[in-house]
Amino acid sequence: MGAKTAFIEPGSPWENGYCESFNSKLRDELLNGAIFYSLAEARVVIEAWRVHYNTVRSHSSLGYRPPAPEALHWPSRDGGSPPPQATTLAPTPVMH
Repeated sequence: MGAKTAFIEPGSPWENGYCESFNSKLRDELLNGAIFYSLAEARVVIEAWRVHYNTVRSHSSLGYRPPAPEALHWPSRDGGSPPPQATTLAPTPVMH
């Protein structure tokens, strides 16, 4: 098929624009304004930002929608399909 591994030259961030764009947003939106006093605190704050970035924050390249809106969990009987009144119930967000 002719597929080969592509290596990014050190010092050439323009070769990986998606990663560099994400790194820039992470720095601008979170890291430049935060001081972490422990590794545990950094993990919690960064994970909360990651979840927000992927499920809530709008992305212009996706028509100002989040890339993966949070999944909804419908209450059901015996693990089957949603109950008949599911169309009138508000969905319960899945807690991760």
